[in-house]
Amino acid sequence: MKRRSLIIGSAGALLAGMLPAEAAGIKPGLTIAFLPKQVNNPYFTIADKGGIEACKEFGATGKEVGPSNAGASSQVSYINTLVAQRVSAICISANDRNALVPYLKRAMATGIKVVSYDSDVAPAGRDLFCSQADNQTIGRDEVRLLGKMIDNQGQIAILSATPNATNQNTWIKYMKEELAKPQYTRMKLVKIAYGNDDDQKSFTEMQGLMEAFPNLRGVIAPTTVGISAAARYLSASPYKGKVVLTGLGTPNQMRAYVKDGTVQAFALWNPEDLGYLAAYAAGSLCSRLISGKAGESFACGKLGRRTIGADGMVILGPLTVFDKSNIDQFHF
Repeated sequence: MKRRSLIIGSAGALLAGMLPAEAAGIKPGLTIAFLPKQVNNPYFTIADKGGIEACKEFGATGKEVGPSNAGASSQVSYINTLVAQRVSAICISANDRNALVPYLKRAMATGIKVVSYDSDVAPAGRDLFCSQADNQTIGRDEVRLLGKMIDNQGQIAILSATPNATNQNTWIKYMKEELAKPQYTRMKLVKIAYGNDDDQKSFTEMQGLMEAFPNLRGVIAPTTVGISAAARYLSASPYKGKVVLTGLGTPNQMRAYVKDGTVQAFALWNPEDLGYLAAYAAGSLCSRLISGKAGESFACGKLGRRTIGADGMVILGPLTVFDKSNIDQFHF
């Protein structure tokens, strides 16, 4: 009986390996480049790994290229190089919503499909945007999560990435809208700091927040680099257990800080699935299975089908909150 189940399992695994490409109908031989904000950022290492794995499923060549610093100008030369290489598609997480548009439009004019993921560009500069979750949900849920942990009272701050990061600014906009609700009248946003998605800069900014606002009750860091750097500072400071830190991080980054009591809870989606989604979106565009119009849908391997919404947005799914009770169930 055991031997029979093993045979069925092997056959199932073989079929599972074949079905994504067949179901998607994506033509083979594509080259899809992933251009993250930073290549040395653990978050994007995970996301782009998911994208490259998806490319393998439907017979495309996937590769990651990009700068080591999170500046919009740093991404321009990589866009130009990819245009010269005549790749099939560029999947980009933008460091600036508008600055990259002229270069991406030039890429699109040559027939290259452009999919933004994680951090969007203006719609004129891409065909689709693969969003982690609904932007409003992300922003509001971060405030709700922090509010619950500090009883909706006290001074709070935000430790963001770069001042021009599209996703960060959109989330912060919804954070401010949420904070304007009556239940948060005793919560006061005193500062938005920017760590530029750099570990040491984020650590220094967190230190600066505590020096400037010693009565700070909580901090939201909606950036994986920022939250881990802030946690590292708090873990060895007198503020450990007194200042509540939450935001967006990966379980592997934050596990030790959750277990030692520096951080109670934080949230994220699976970044590997986000890269995977972006790859299938790019492959479907290149294969003319979709054009990018609202209402169109496409097969996305293990994620099932996804439907394009308004403004060319495709949503991955809801956030997961990680704490001591569940963090060891996740390994990314």
